Amino acid sequence: MSRPSHAEIMAGVERIVRDAAPLVDDHERREVFPEELVRRACALGLPDLVVGEPTCAEPTSLFCGAIERLATCWLALAESVHLQTLAACGLAEFGSEDLRARVLPKLATGDLIGANCLSEPPAGSDLSLIETAATRHGDAYVLNGVKSWVGHAGVAGLLNVYARTSNAGLGGITCFLVDAGADGVQVMPRVAKMGVRALPTAQIRFTDVAVPAVRVVGRVNRGMVVAQSFFIQGRLGIAACAVGLAQAAMRRAVTYARQRRQFSSEIMGFQGISFLLADMSVEIEAARQLLHRACRERDAGGPDTELLAAQAKLFATDTAMKVTTNAVQVLGAYGYTTDEPVERWMREAKLLQIIEGTNQIQRVAVASRLHKFTGEN
Repeated sequence: MSRPSHAEIMAGVERIVRDAAPLVDDHERREVFPEELVRRACALGLPDLVVGEPTCAEPTSLFCGAIERLATCWLALAESVHLQTLAACGLAEFGSEDLRARVLPKLATGDLIGANCLSEPPAGSDLSLIETAATRHGDAYVLNGVKSWVGHAGVAGLLNVYARTSNAGLGGITCFLVDAGADGVQVMPRVAKMGVRALPTAQIRFTDVAVPAVRVVGRVNRGMVVAQSFFIQGRLGIAACAVGLAQAAMRRAVTYARQRRQFSSEIMGFQGISFLLADMSVEIEAARQLLHRACRERDAGGPDTELLAAQAKLFATDTAMKVTTNAVQVLGAYGYTTDEPVERWMREAKLLQIIEGTNQIQRVAVASRLHKFTGEN
């Protein structure tokens, strides 16, 4: 069966946005996961753009463009499709032929929801502190430990669990493919978050969970190599979410500024407001262009992919935070009420500065590359 074209994918995304829009406020309030919409987005072929064989010139740009559009409507939906794609990245690149054949198509189509289990209570940015242990017993490993901040916790059927198989720091981590329904897997209560409440996040506890050795992804003690397969894509996807969120906030601020009248004039005509809106427009477009520059570098296999992805994630998410905050300011007291979506967008933008590597970590990544520059660079 042929894959959808660029136009067909974006037309499908528009249909999803149309159907999602009436659900956002209710689902965010009641913390309802939009599983059917996530499956529809995956069925369009979005994860395949990242983990499948390329069928267009710039698949990463197309993926991020679709994620941006979804995020203009509903960040939880966009981020969920992004997480689903990340859950497939390691398996696509490092999984055995048997695992790829049996599992990857289900992840790519959304028939099986996936999750990455990497962070732990003591191990956030410093993954060398991972304590979850995997001990070899015959032809299986037994896992014990706790994973934190697991997106899709409670709805995922498949977990990529990164566990310690030796004491060699980052060189002692292995990736395991674990069924979420296996004996000893316990999803803890949802984390009460400031925003993105429709996307479930929780700790997952593993108690004597038996995992067949054939479900190791990649090589034993080389789990960080597997994780690297989604780190860059993770930064690009979050940057796309940030651009979409900022675009939505600017659109609402402009609409309000053209409708709101004070002193017999639209407030859009006041320089203090118009300059805020002008800066929003410039910064959003700059973030978008940097993101797609990074996407093109990734698709070309270029040497600056890691640097550009860090720059894009850093700039786009900082831009989203600034734009959403200023959108609340433009709306004034109305922007501070739950009747307006800008207050939710401001809360959601804060998350994007934290996940997939905090923006402080992105600055470390960018700065580390500067040390390698010469006067001729």
